[in-house]
Amino acid sequence: MITAAPDANYPDVHPRVSATALELARKVLAIEAGAISALIERLDGQFLEAANLIYACRGRVVVSGIGKSGHIARKIASTMASTGTPAFFVHPAEAIHGDLGMIQSDDVLLALSYSGESAELLTIIPVIKREGAKLIAITGNENSTLARQADVHLDARVAQEACPLKLAPTASTTAALALGDALAIALLDARGFTEHDFAGRHPGGALGRRLLTRVSDVMRTGEEVPHVPDTATLAQALLEMSRKGMGMTAIIDAQARVAGIFTDGDLRRTLEHVGDIRAARVAELMSRNPRTISADKLAAEAVQLMERHKINQLLVVTADGRLAGALNTHDLFRAKVI
Repeated sequence: MITAAPDANYPDVHPRVSATALELARKVLAIEAGAISALIERLDGQFLEAANLIYACRGRVVVSGIGKSGHIARKIASTMASTGTPAFFVHPAEAIHGDLGMIQSDDVLLALSYSGESAELLTIIPVIKREGAKLIAITGNENSTLARQADVHLDARVAQEACPLKLAPTASTTAALALGDALAIALLDARGFTEHDFAGRHPGGALGRRLLTRVSDVMRTGEEVPHVPDTATLAQALLEMSRKGMGMTAIIDAQARVAGIFTDGDLRRTLEHVGDIRAARVAELMSRNPRTISADKLAAEAVQLMERHKINQLLVVTADGRLAGALNTHDLFRAKVI
């Protein structure tokens, strides 16, 4: 146990982790990083064969493993499913008690076992083979029973575990996870999987909102949009800004095309440089060629545009430049896009 002298905030019954832990943590990360780096050098035709086997699969990828390998297998199945490769996890112990019925002849079984000798997996392999499903094995032993029975074997051996006791799977599970990720992303690329496809599989939460919410879902329309004609006085523009509460107003011409924008910032600059504002026309003081966006763009694109140009509002326009709506950072916050 790594401990240090207790202080008033950490009594004896709750010893603190000492600075020595930083050295150990760095060593763990270095070992695991080395394990992944070693995989890069070993990638060969077997990886391509595994990827092509899954790509050609008419069924689904069934990922299985037990213990720590089982946890990694669940994550690989989840990553594949969310990136265009239909996949699910089957626990090998449950499989021998009925869940084998979930695996069909046109499926591919991706089995994880560092030793390649996990009894639960080896029990179901003959049944899988008789069914006609293909087998890809990820192990740390190319001479293991699982590796020999596989149609394709991926070598995930590591030089050492990061656990100082050499007992807990650490570097080996990291390597297996990285190899699974590499497979999933290679397949994503081969399928031409797009951001839109990804969004369709993540409709909930912040990720779904960022990828699915469009400007048309967020923008203000109709009478909520502050706008005045280009013949309006500054006083009329200020009244419109106060009524609509967006800190700006659009300036439009007779055909409802956007001619410019007048913001709180423009007002401050006007007060600094214009002597008599009572007779001023807003068209003389507005910012011409304002940043605009179309309603069909992703709201996330509106966020990027506003951040890039350090602005708080955007006018939404049609293809021919007519005013269609407006939005600001508050609208994006309410929609939880930012």
